[in-house]
Amino acid sequence: MSSKEKPTLGGTRIKTRKRNIAAPLDPASFSDAIVQIYLDNGGDLELVAKSIESSDLNFSRYGDTFFEVVFVGGRTQPGTIKPEEEGDRHPYSVLDCAAQREAILPFVLYIQKTLRRRPFLIKNLENVMRKFLQSLEFFEENERKKLAIFTALAFSQKLSGLPPETVFQPLLKDNLVAKGIVLSFITEFFKEYLKENSLDDLIGLLKKGKMEDNLLDFFPSAKRSSEALSEHFTKEGLTSLVEYNEKKMFEVKLKEIKSTLTAMINDEAEISEVIETVKQQVKDAKFPDIEVIRMLWDVLMEAVQWSGKNQQQNSNSALRQVKAWAELLNAFCTSGRLELELIYKVQTQCYEDAKLMKLFPEIIRTLYDQDVLAEDTILLWFRKGSNPKGRQSFVKALEPFVKWLEEAEEEE
Repeated sequence: MSSKEKPTLGGTRIKTRKRNIAAPLDPASFSDAIVQIYLDNGGDLELVAKSIESSDLNFSRYGDTFFEVVFVGGRTQPGTIKPEEEGDRHPYSVLDCAAQREAILPFVLYIQKTLRRRPFLIKNLENVMRKFLQSLEFFEENERKKLAIFTALAFSQKLSGLPPETVFQPLLKDNLVAKGIVLSFITEFFKEYLKENSLDDLIGLLKKGKMEDNLLDFFPSAKRSSEALSEHFTKEGLTSLVEYNEKKMFEVKLKEIKSTLTAMINDEAEISEVIETVKQQVKDAKFPDIEVIRMLWDVLMEAVQWSGKNQQQNSNSALRQVKAWAELLNAFCTSGRLELELIYKVQTQCYEDAKLMKLFPEIIRTLYDQDVLAEDTILLWFRKGSNPKGRQSFVKALEPFVKWLEEAEEEE
């Protein structure tokens, strides 16, 4: 065997890895290429989509630029919505079409098709929409309307999971809200969205965007009131939204009053103080008197200690509560109509709550003894009461007391 040394290579060779070579950004060339596709196809979105699908353009790198071309017809200057002075443009963009659903829907479907092919572009769509929405003041009024219609249609078509916060949160810039631009935009958005979606769908959308309870945030501070909201949306034909907001505000105020009343009952506050506090809150909230009666009964029953070892102990606790706070009930049962509403409320709760089922006649008698319910009201309910929940059973249970009332009336 030969003992000669094996030859070795002299010197070293430096290898440059391809991944370390970064091609310079060239959004202008990408934009020009997209614009040319539009021009070559005369703005026909079906043909444009096919050409884009077969192209080898670098969408992963220039996604934002692509959507700028879709919306405004060309590339915008960095950080603005102003078009670049150099570079090609086309006249077939979203902002160049008519401010009508029929004209804008094809763009939404075109983008939907593109996103299905390239789902990673959803982030770029979010980026561009966020930039445009935060810059609404720089668009013409008609252009803002087009953006609002596009946005509503995008959600109607469930545009590849576009998150609602992408739209609602960028709108809340103080200067845009103060100028009324946001209110105008969101009104157009609501009107378009509700053309083919239910109010529940819209509320679900607002909830995802963390705006369900904050509709007033879209209003300038000087108009940030329930009255202004109702007036504005009623004028715009959005009465269902007005009714929803009124219901929501009612629930919020109801919760506040119930919370205050519960705390005062638990603290065993003076009844006179409780009455004055509730009256003031009811007045401030413009609460319907019937709702006040229902609320008072709910709070009183919720405050009962239902921890007795047997049914009798629980019944005694409930009756003690009624006696203790009868003056509070009496302060608000100021008419036969409201007294009748209280009977209906007691009837409903006794029907729905097993532990109160047999207590109905005793509660009614206690309310009578404490001067909360008048004899005429009880007899009216007994003879013509319209609430059907357990009515026959409760009428039968109340017969002995009614008979006693009638006999006492005859003696007088």
